[in-house]
Amino acid sequence: MARFCALINGRVSAALALSIGVLLSGCSGTEDEHDDKHHPTVVATTAWEAGFAKAAGIDDVRVIVPTSVHHAPDYDPKPSDLTAVAEADFVLYAPFEPFAAKIREAAGSRAKLIEVNLDNSADKVTAQVQALGKEFGTASAAESWISAFSTEYDRLGRDVRAAWPGGKQPTVVAQVFSTWAAQLAGAQVVGTYGPEAVTPGQLAGLAAKKPDFVLDNAHMSSGTALPDSGAKQVSIVNFPGQDYDLLGVYRDAEVALKKAMSGS
Repeated sequence: MARFCALINGRVSAALALSIGVLLSGCSGTEDEHDDKHHPTVVATTAWEAGFAKAAGIDDVRVIVPTSVHHAPDYDPKPSDLTAVAEADFVLYAPFEPFAAKIREAAGSRAKLIEVNLDNSADKVTAQVQALGKEFGTASAAESWISAFSTEYDRLGRDVRAAWPGGKQPTVVAQVFSTWAAQLAGAQVVGTYGPEAVTPGQLAGLAAKKPDFVLDNAHMSSGTALPDSGAKQVSIVNFPGQDYDLLGVYRDAEVALKKAMSGS
C-alpha cells in the first residue's frame, strides 16, 4: 500500500510540475507580448522629432527627412517615406511643416499621429518627453532621461553663466526658435525675430535695444541679423545629429555660447 501511494504521489507531483511549467511558459509569452507593445514602430518627420522619441525611450526611429538636409521644410517625402508612415504605430510631426498634409494623409487609420511641440525650452521638453513616454508605454525610460537631462541642463547652464562677459548678465535678441538657448545662458531677451522675414523697421527697433548677442537659428538663417549693431551673432542648432541625441543639442549650444562670451 505504501509503495502504491508513493507511486501515485510521484505521478501527481510530475503532473503538477508539468502543469506549472506550462503555466509559466504561458506567462512568459504574455510578458514578451507586453514588452513588444512597449517598443512600437515610430516614424518621425525630422531628427528633431526623433530626438524627442529617443528621449522618451524609443531607440529605433525611422526618420523621413535625412539629417543631411539643412532646411527640413525643403524636403519632399518619397513614396517609400509615405509607405513607412502608413505602416507605423506612431507618427511624430509638427503641424507647421510644409509636408504635414501629406503625412496626415499617408497615415491612414492605423498610425496614430502625434503633433510634437518643437521647442527646446527645458520645461517644454520635459512635458513633451513625459507625454510621449505615456503614449509609447515607455514612461519609466522617459523619466530616467528627464532626470539625466535635468542634471546635465543645470551643469551646462552653470558653465555658460560662468562665462558671462565681466560677470554681467548679457542681453540678447533671439530668433524665436532659439530663445531656449538664451534661457540656458541665463541671458536677458530684449527682443525676438522671425520666423517670417524681418522688415527694416523691425530690424531698426531690435538694433536700438543694443543687445550684446544675437542668437540666430542655424536652420533658418538669412545671414547677419543685425548688421552694424555691434552685437555678436551666435548660430544655434536645434536639431540633433544622426544619433538623435537631444542632449547633444544643449552641449553644442553651451560650447557656442561660451566661445562667443569669451570673445574667442
